[in-house]
Amino acid sequence: MMTAAQMRAARALAGIDQRTLAERAGVSLPTIQRMEASEGVVRGVVDSLMKVIQALDGIGVELIGENQGSERGGRGVRLKASAVQNPQG
Repeated sequence: MMTAAQMRAARALAGIDQRTLAERAGVSLPTIQRMEASEGVVRGVVDSLMKVIQALDGIGVELIGENQGSERGGRGVRLKASAVQNPQG
């Protein structure tokens, strides 16, 4: 699961706007806008959500769920080490 805040942070970390994420994920801009406007966990069609997660992963953003390995715990985003070295992917 991904929260709306994680999605916005992931997009900001990648340096892309909503339109670019929509294009990379193969979903509509209004879909991205609705997802980011959600309260808490992003709600929507599972297929669309998976496309967004795959698009973020493809540009080097790793989503961190609760209780997943991270030094401080909780939710967040981080760049994969390979993305830091080659941000254009």
